[in-house]
Amino acid sequence: MTRETPRDVIIVGGGVIGCAIARELSRYRLDVLLIEKECEVGFGTSKSNSGIIHAGHHASTDTLKGRLEWDGNQAWDQIADELGFGFQRVGELMVAFDDSQLGTLEKIKAQGEGKGVPDLEIWEPERIRKEEPSLSTDIIAALHAPTAGVVNPYEACFGLIDNARENGVAIVVETTVESVAADDDGAIVLGTSRGRHAARFVINAAGVHADRIAALAGVGSFRITPRKGEEYLLDKRLKGLVKRIIFPCPTPTSKGILVIPTFDGTIMVGPTAHETEDRSDLTTTMAGGDEVFASVKRVVPGVSERDCIAEFAGLRAAAKGEDFIIGPTDLKGFVNVAGIQSPGLTAAPAIARMVTDILHDEGLGLVPDDGFVPTVTHPIRVASLPLEEQIGLAGHDPRFGHVVCRCEHITEGEVIDSIQRGAQTLDGIKFRTRAGMGRCQGGFCSWRCMELIAQEKGVPLTSVTKRGGGSWIICEREDGGGR
Repeated sequence: MTRETPRDVIIVGGGVIGCAIARELSRYRLDVLLIEKECEVGFGTSKSNSGIIHAGHHASTDTLKGRLEWDGNQAWDQIADELGFGFQRVGELMVAFDDSQLGTLEKIKAQGEGKGVPDLEIWEPERIRKEEPSLSTDIIAALHAPTAGVVNPYEACFGLIDNARENGVAIVVETTVESVAADDDGAIVLGTSRGRHAARFVINAAGVHADRIAALAGVGSFRITPRKGEEYLLDKRLKGLVKRIIFPCPTPTSKGILVIPTFDGTIMVGPTAHETEDRSDLTTTMAGGDEVFASVKRVVPGVSERDCIAEFAGLRAAAKGEDFIIGPTDLKGFVNVAGIQSPGLTAAPAIARMVTDILHDEGLGLVPDDGFVPTVTHPIRVASLPLEEQIGLAGHDPRFGHVVCRCEHITEGEVIDSIQRGAQTLDGIKFRTRAGMGRCQGGFCSWRCMELIAQEKGVPLTSVTKRGGGSWIICEREDGGGR
């Protein structure tokens, strides 16, 4: 049954775009609901994102994503400060191996300068060797952009939705949209796997499924063809191998295979870029690994496959034309926010503001909420604290003195805090705290994290999953012989 009074806005999709829109709308006196099909926000494309905040010069201003890229870039310092997730402007280098690529560097430099991106420089080999000595000596030039940054995208999702929720946004998870229709009063009614929901406006931010949601609404004028990218995480002993994000010269469909110094100090390499018809294919492959490491070793010869501690894949929501699809549709009140691939993470704050403006233009009243609070209580990161503060914290609460994850030095107190903030699964804890992201990949800490979920949630261990759905880790034996 629908509520007697439709909500103002329903957002379909809890990736970084949906979460950014939810937080932006929470600044106003609105009744907003976000619907996510996974068990937690950020568990779709966003958790597999490379985590790069692009410098602002990559995309042409002839495209929508090119116009939103730089504005989005400029918003991340404030958002990270308000919400307490990791973000650092490490800068980037786009490298050239031969004279034919020099024109590409000059073109992208001019493109960035036209947008107002500051301090873009072409570096000669001597400067490259001085600043990044691990790079190949075959590199003849590089475009330096200091405004590029790195962020943990899943942490950004959690911070955005936590803040939106604290400012009144409702959220339902593990819920899929099955039908979309307008009722006699002009509201849009969504039939879902967990009942019906109605709103005056619906935002379709469903990522790789956005074309299917649009088709349900009768406005399916585009098609998403997922583009799979495989990425590989390297051992922390390589921390500092490169200081900046290293890009090759781009192709029409990809920014290439990168070397990324993540915010937490590990090096990540990838992604590949291959179209697939399977919207659930998150497998990694021998061929993908070979492609990534062959490309990366040409740029950073010191990288080796033997340093890989984890591999994963994500699906980019690529639409024909390679541009964002953002705007109202023929179904009044239904707004598409689709085709959001790179630089979608970078542009997310600007996309959220653009969507808010579209809603206003379409008739949604935007009355600022004087009670809006832009911050959340920042999670404690024990490993980053000075020793004296660690000792004091553990003295006040012994749980912060009990190490759960030895690889990343994550304490019981941090794990419990993540559960209280909304983590329901092992991956939920991992993405909020890094427990399980180290060299042993959860071999030591998984059992204790499961015990803490069961303890805090008051559920049996057999109900704890890795990432929701059917991803159980233990089960009762049918013969009653225990687990």
